[in-house]
Amino acid sequence: MGLVAESRAPQAVDVKPAPPSANPVRRALRRYSPAYLAGWGLRRTARLLTGRWRTLPDFIIIGAQRCGTTSLYNYLVERQAIVPAFMKEVHFYDNHFHQGLNWYRSFFPLEKERRGCEAAGRPFVTGEATPYYLIHPHVPRRVHDTLPGVRLIVLLRNPVDRALSQYHHQVRMGLETLSFEEAIEKEERVLAAERERVAADQVYQSPLLQSYSYLARGVYVDQLQAWLGFFPRQQVLILRSEDFYADVVATVAQVLRFLGLPAARDKAHAGGDEYRTYNQGEYGAMDAALRARLVAYFAPHNRRLYDYLGVDLGWDN
Repeated sequence: MGLVAESRAPQAVDVKPAPPSANPVRRALRRYSPAYLAGWGLRRTARLLTGRWRTLPDFIIIGAQRCGTTSLYNYLVERQAIVPAFMKEVHFYDNHFHQGLNWYRSFFPLEKERRGCEAAGRPFVTGEATPYYLIHPHVPRRVHDTLPGVRLIVLLRNPVDRALSQYHHQVRMGLETLSFEEAIEKEERVLAAERERVAADQVYQSPLLQSYSYLARGVYVDQLQAWLGFFPRQQVLILRSEDFYADVVATVAQVLRFLGLPAARDKAHAGGDEYRTYNQGEYGAMDAALRARLVAYFAPHNRRLYDYLGVDLGWDN
Protein backbone atom coordinates (compact mmCIF):
# COMPACT_ATOMS: atom_id res chain seq x y z
CA MET A 1 0.00 0.00 0.00
CA GLY A 2 1.19 3.60 -0.36
CA LEU A 3 0.38 7.26 0.47
CA VAL A 4 0.70 10.17 2.93
CA ALA A 5 -1.00 13.23 4.20
CA GLU A 6 -1.00 16.73 2.85
CA SER A 7 0.36 18.27 6.03
CA ARG A 8 2.89 17.36 8.68
CA ALA A 9 2.61 18.75 12.17
CA PRO A 10 5.46 19.88 14.42
CA GLN A 11 4.99 19.19 18.11
CA ALA A 12 2.99 21.66 20.19
CA VAL A 13 -0.29 21.91 22.10
CA ASP A 14 -3.78 22.32 20.68
CA VAL A 15 -4.98 25.87 21.15
CA LYS A 16 -8.19 27.69 20.37
CA PRO A 17 -7.78 29.68 17.13
CA ALA A 18 -8.31 33.39 16.92
CA PRO A 19 -11.58 34.46 15.28
CA PRO A 20 -11.28 34.98 11.52
CA SER A 21 -10.49 38.58 10.64
CA ALA A 22 -12.84 38.79 7.66
CA ASN A 23 -15.50 36.96 5.75
CA PRO A 24 -13.72 33.97 4.12
CA VAL A 25 -15.65 34.30 0.86
CA ARG A 26 -14.64 37.95 0.52
CA ARG A 27 -11.03 37.04 1.30
CA ALA A 28 -11.10 34.40 -1.41
CA LEU A 29 -12.65 36.73 -4.00
CA ARG A 30 -10.01 39.39 -3.37
CA ARG A 31 -7.40 36.92 -4.61
CA TYR A 32 -8.82 37.13 -8.14
CA SER A 33 -9.22 40.14 -10.41
CA PRO A 34 -12.55 40.95 -12.07
CA ALA A 35 -10.96 40.17 -15.43
CA TYR A 36 -9.92 36.72 -14.23
CA LEU A 37 -13.38 35.96 -12.85
CA ALA A 38 -15.03 37.15 -16.06
CA GLY A 39 -12.72 34.98 -18.12
CA TRP A 40 -13.45 31.98 -15.92
CA GLY A 41 -17.17 32.51 -16.50
CA LEU A 42 -16.70 32.66 -20.27
CA ARG A 43 -14.69 29.45 -20.24
CA ARG A 44 -17.36 27.68 -18.18
CA THR A 45 -20.08 28.90 -20.54
CA ALA A 46 -18.17 27.61 -23.58
CA ARG A 47 -17.69 24.25 -21.91
CA LEU A 48 -21.36 23.97 -21.00
CA LEU A 49 -22.33 24.64 -24.62
CA THR A 50 -20.00 21.84 -25.77
CA GLY A 51 -20.80 19.42 -22.95
CA ARG A 52 -22.44 16.81 -25.15
CA TRP A 53 -19.23 16.45 -27.16
CA ARG A 54 -16.99 15.97 -24.16
CA THR A 55 -15.74 12.77 -22.58
CA LEU A 56 -16.35 11.37 -19.11
CA PRO A 57 -13.55 10.59 -16.62
CA ASP A 58 -11.54 7.38 -16.63
CA PHE A 59 -10.67 7.70 -12.95
CA ILE A 60 -11.83 9.50 -9.82
CA ILE A 61 -9.86 10.06 -6.63
CA ILE A 62 -12.74 9.78 -4.14
CA GLY A 63 -10.94 10.59 -0.88
CA ALA A 64 -10.21 10.86 1.84
CA GLN A 65 -9.88 14.56 2.59
CA ARG A 66 -6.48 15.69 3.95
CA CYS A 67 -4.87 12.42 2.88
CA GLY A 68 -2.79 13.61 -0.09
CA THR A 69 -5.45 13.82 -2.80
CA THR A 70 -4.33 17.21 -4.12
CA SER A 71 -0.69 16.18 -4.33
CA LEU A 72 -1.48 12.89 -6.02
CA TYR A 73 -3.85 14.47 -8.53
CA ASN A 74 -1.32 17.12 -9.49
CA TYR A 75 1.43 14.54 -9.87
CA LEU A 76 -0.80 12.54 -12.20
CA VAL A 77 -1.96 15.38 -14.45
CA GLU A 78 1.64 16.47 -14.97
CA ARG A 79 1.91 13.35 -17.13
CA GLN A 80 1.40 13.90 -20.84
CA ALA A 81 -1.04 10.99 -21.05
CA ILE A 82 -3.33 12.35 -18.30
CA VAL A 83 -5.47 15.36 -19.19
CA PRO A 84 -6.79 17.31 -16.18
CA ALA A 85 -10.38 18.26 -15.56
CA PHE A 86 -11.33 21.95 -15.69
CA MET A 87 -10.97 21.87 -11.90
CA LYS A 88 -9.72 19.18 -9.54
CA GLU A 89 -12.84 18.96 -7.34
CA VAL A 90 -15.91 18.90 -9.55
CA HIS A 91 -18.39 17.91 -6.79
CA PHE A 92 -20.84 16.56 -9.35
CA TYR A 93 -21.91 13.36 -7.61
CA ASP A 94 -22.41 15.02 -4.22
CA ASN A 95 -23.56 18.63 -4.66
CA HIS A 96 -24.40 19.04 -8.36
CA PHE A 97 -25.92 15.75 -9.47
CA HIS A 98 -29.16 17.55 -10.31
CA GLN A 99 -27.29 19.49 -13.03
CA GLY A 100 -27.17 16.41 -15.23
CA LEU A 101 -24.46 14.48 -17.04
CA ASN A 102 -23.76 17.10 -19.71
CA TRP A 103 -22.91 19.56 -16.92
CA TYR A 104 -20.40 16.98 -15.63
CA ARG A 105 -19.00 16.38 -19.11
CA SER A 106 -18.31 20.10 -19.45
CA PHE A 107 -15.40 19.73 -17.02
CA PHE A 108 -13.53 17.24 -19.20
CA PRO A 109 -11.75 17.29 -22.58
CA LEU A 110 -13.52 16.99 -25.91
CA GLU A 111 -14.15 13.46 -27.10
CA LYS A 112 -12.30 14.25 -30.33
CA GLU A 113 -9.11 14.72 -28.27
CA ARG A 114 -9.45 11.16 -27.01
CA ARG A 115 -10.13 9.81 -30.50
CA GLY A 116 -7.17 11.71 -31.88
CA CYS A 117 -4.80 10.26 -29.31
CA GLU A 118 -6.14 6.76 -29.80
CA ALA A 119 -5.79 7.06 -33.59
CA ALA A 120 -2.16 8.13 -33.12
CA GLY A 121 -1.47 5.26 -30.72
CA ARG A 122 -1.03 7.57 -27.71
CA PRO A 123 -2.67 6.90 -24.35
CA PHE A 124 -5.37 9.27 -23.14
CA VAL A 125 -6.71 9.37 -19.59
CA THR A 126 -8.66 12.02 -17.72
CA GLY A 127 -10.13 12.24 -14.25
CA GLU A 128 -11.02 14.33 -11.23
CA ALA A 129 -10.55 14.25 -7.46
CA THR A 130 -13.36 15.13 -5.03
CA PRO A 131 -12.58 13.82 -1.51
CA TYR A 132 -16.14 14.38 -0.27
CA TYR A 133 -17.28 11.52 -2.51
CA LEU A 134 -15.91 8.86 -0.16
CA ILE A 135 -18.20 9.65 2.76
CA HIS A 136 -21.31 10.87 0.92
CA PRO A 137 -24.01 8.17 1.14
CA HIS A 138 -25.54 8.67 -2.32
CA VAL A 139 -22.36 8.97 -4.37
CA PRO A 140 -21.38 5.26 -4.76
CA ARG A 141 -24.68 4.37 -6.43
CA ARG A 142 -24.67 7.52 -8.58
CA VAL A 143 -21.15 6.85 -9.84
CA HIS A 144 -21.97 3.21 -10.55
CA ASP A 145 -25.12 4.14 -12.48
CA THR A 146 -23.27 6.57 -14.75
CA LEU A 147 -19.65 5.25 -14.79
CA PRO A 148 -19.73 1.52 -13.97
CA GLY A 149 -16.24 0.96 -15.39
CA VAL A 150 -14.49 3.95 -13.78
CA ARG A 151 -11.27 3.42 -11.83
CA LEU A 152 -11.46 4.61 -8.23
CA ILE A 153 -8.49 5.70 -6.10
CA VAL A 154 -8.67 6.03 -2.30
CA LEU A 155 -6.03 7.46 0.04
CA LEU A 156 -6.32 6.61 3.73
CA ARG A 157 -4.35 8.32 6.51
CA ASN A 158 -4.13 7.64 10.23
CA PRO A 159 -7.60 8.96 11.19
CA VAL A 160 -6.30 10.84 14.24
CA ASP A 161 -3.81 12.79 12.14
CA ARG A 162 -6.36 13.24 9.38
CA ALA A 163 -8.90 14.75 11.80
CA LEU A 164 -6.38 17.26 13.15
CA SER A 165 -5.32 18.21 9.62
CA GLN A 166 -8.91 18.80 8.55
CA TYR A 167 -9.53 20.92 11.63
CA HIS A 168 -6.58 23.19 10.92
CA HIS A 169 -7.60 23.38 7.26
CA GLN A 170 -10.99 24.68 8.41
CA VAL A 171 -9.26 27.19 10.72
CA ARG A 172 -7.08 28.48 7.87
CA MET A 173 -10.19 28.88 5.72
CA GLY A 174 -11.82 30.95 8.44
CA LEU A 175 -14.60 28.37 8.86
CA GLU A 176 -13.78 27.08 12.36
CA THR A 177 -13.44 29.14 15.53
CA LEU A 178 -13.80 26.41 18.18
CA SER A 179 -10.82 24.62 19.67
CA PHE A 180 -10.17 21.15 18.26
CA GLU A 181 -11.59 19.46 21.36
CA GLU A 182 -14.69 21.65 21.29
CA ALA A 183 -15.15 20.98 17.57
CA ILE A 184 -15.12 17.21 17.89
CA GLU A 185 -17.42 17.33 20.91
CA LYS A 186 -19.87 19.40 18.84
CA GLU A 187 -19.58 16.90 15.98
CA GLU A 188 -20.49 14.01 18.25
CA ARG A 189 -23.61 15.92 19.39
CA VAL A 190 -24.98 17.01 16.02
CA LEU A 191 -23.63 14.88 13.18
CA ALA A 192 -25.61 11.66 13.68
CA ALA A 193 -28.94 13.36 12.98
CA GLU A 194 -27.40 15.29 10.10
CA ARG A 195 -26.15 12.09 8.45
CA GLU A 196 -29.62 10.57 8.75
CA ARG A 197 -31.08 13.61 7.01
CA VAL A 198 -28.54 13.38 4.17
CA ALA A 199 -29.25 9.66 3.74
CA ALA A 200 -33.01 10.24 3.62
CA ASP A 201 -32.97 13.21 1.22
CA GLN A 202 -31.38 12.88 -2.23
CA VAL A 203 -31.12 16.63 -2.80
CA TYR A 204 -30.21 17.92 0.67
CA GLN A 205 -26.72 19.43 0.87
CA SER A 206 -25.08 19.38 4.27
CA PRO A 207 -22.32 21.84 5.19
CA LEU A 208 -21.97 19.96 8.48
CA LEU A 209 -21.19 16.63 6.83
CA GLN A 210 -18.94 18.18 4.21
CA SER A 211 -16.88 20.47 6.42
CA TYR A 212 -17.18 19.48 10.08
CA SER A 213 -16.92 15.68 9.95
CA TYR A 214 -13.57 15.44 11.72
CA LEU A 215 -14.21 12.02 13.26
CA ALA A 216 -16.79 10.65 10.83
CA ARG A 217 -14.49 10.88 7.84
CA GLY A 218 -11.95 8.68 9.63
CA VAL A 219 -14.28 5.68 10.00
CA TYR A 220 -13.04 4.36 6.68
CA VAL A 221 -14.38 0.83 6.84
CA ASP A 222 -18.04 1.86 6.58
CA GLN A 223 -17.28 4.14 3.63
CA LEU A 224 -15.29 1.49 1.76
CA GLN A 225 -17.98 -1.12 2.33
CA ALA A 226 -20.50 1.23 0.74
CA TRP A 227 -18.32 1.69 -2.35
CA LEU A 228 -17.33 -1.96 -2.67
CA GLY A 229 -21.00 -2.86 -2.56
CA PHE A 230 -21.20 -1.32 -6.05
CA PHE A 231 -17.71 -1.79 -7.52
CA PRO A 232 -15.49 -4.87 -7.79
CA ARG A 233 -12.31 -4.75 -5.73
CA GLN A 234 -10.10 -4.69 -8.83
CA GLN A 235 -11.56 -1.29 -9.81
CA VAL A 236 -10.59 0.30 -6.49
CA LEU A 237 -7.00 1.15 -5.58
CA ILE A 238 -6.58 1.74 -1.84
CA LEU A 239 -3.38 3.47 -0.75
CA ARG A 240 -2.00 4.31 2.67
CA SER A 241 -1.15 7.99 2.96
CA GLU A 242 1.89 7.40 5.15
CA ASP A 243 3.45 5.41 2.31
CA PHE A 244 2.77 8.10 -0.26
CA TYR A 245 5.24 10.77 0.82
CA ALA A 246 7.64 8.15 2.13
CA ASP A 247 8.06 7.02 -1.50
CA VAL A 248 6.19 9.28 -3.88
CA VAL A 249 7.85 7.87 -7.00
CA ALA A 250 6.86 4.30 -6.22
CA THR A 251 3.29 5.29 -5.34
CA VAL A 252 2.79 7.34 -8.51
CA ALA A 253 4.13 4.41 -10.51
CA GLN A 254 1.63 2.12 -8.76
CA VAL A 255 -1.24 4.45 -9.64
CA LEU A 256 -0.11 4.73 -13.27
CA ARG A 257 -0.07 0.94 -13.59
CA PHE A 258 -3.56 0.84 -12.08
CA LEU A 259 -4.68 3.29 -14.80
CA GLY A 260 -3.08 1.17 -17.51
CA LEU A 261 -0.28 3.65 -18.20
CA PRO A 262 3.47 3.12 -18.31
CA ALA A 263 5.16 3.96 -15.02
CA ALA A 264 8.30 5.37 -16.68
CA ARG A 265 8.75 9.12 -16.40
CA ASP A 266 7.80 11.13 -19.48
CA LYS A 267 8.86 14.55 -20.77
CA ALA A 268 6.88 16.29 -18.04
CA HIS A 269 9.35 14.91 -15.52
CA ALA A 270 12.55 15.04 -17.53
CA GLY A 271 14.07 17.43 -15.02
CA GLY A 272 14.27 15.02 -12.11
CA ASP A 273 12.35 13.34 -9.34
CA GLU A 274 11.39 16.36 -7.27
CA TYR A 275 7.76 16.50 -6.18
CA ARG A 276 6.17 19.54 -4.61
CA THR A 277 3.80 18.94 -1.69
CA TYR A 278 0.43 20.63 -2.14
CA ASN A 279 -1.90 21.97 0.57
CA GLN A 280 0.71 21.50 3.27
CA GLY A 281 -0.18 23.17 6.55
CA GLU A 282 1.92 23.97 9.60
CA TYR A 283 0.34 23.54 13.01
CA GLY A 284 0.95 22.08 16.43
CA ALA A 285 0.15 18.59 17.64
CA MET A 286 -2.85 18.01 19.84
CA ASP A 287 -2.76 17.58 23.60
CA ALA A 288 -1.47 14.10 24.54
CA ALA A 289 -4.56 13.20 26.55
CA LEU A 290 -6.85 14.17 23.69
CA ARG A 291 -4.74 12.19 21.27
CA ALA A 292 -4.97 9.13 23.50
CA ARG A 293 -8.74 9.56 23.60
CA LEU A 294 -8.96 9.66 19.80
CA VAL A 295 -6.63 6.69 19.39
CA ALA A 296 -9.02 4.74 21.61
CA TYR A 297 -12.03 6.07 19.69
CA PHE A 298 -10.70 4.93 16.32
CA ALA A 299 -9.14 1.63 17.50
CA PRO A 300 -12.24 -0.57 16.98
CA HIS A 301 -13.00 1.06 13.62
CA ASN A 302 -9.39 0.57 12.52
CA ARG A 303 -9.52 -3.07 13.56
CA ARG A 304 -12.65 -3.59 11.48
CA LEU A 305 -10.86 -1.91 8.57
CA TYR A 306 -7.81 -4.15 8.93
CA ASP A 307 -10.00 -7.24 9.01
CA TYR A 308 -11.98 -6.04 5.99
CA LEU A 309 -8.90 -5.28 3.89
CA GLY A 310 -6.83 -8.14 5.22
CA VAL A 311 -3.92 -5.87 6.13
CA ASP A 312 -2.83 -4.04 9.29
CA LEU A 313 -2.27 -0.36 8.43
CA GLY A 314 -0.36 0.28 11.65
CA TRP A 315 -2.38 3.16 13.09
CA ASP A 316 -3.03 1.85 16.60
CA ASN A 317 0.00 3.31 18.38
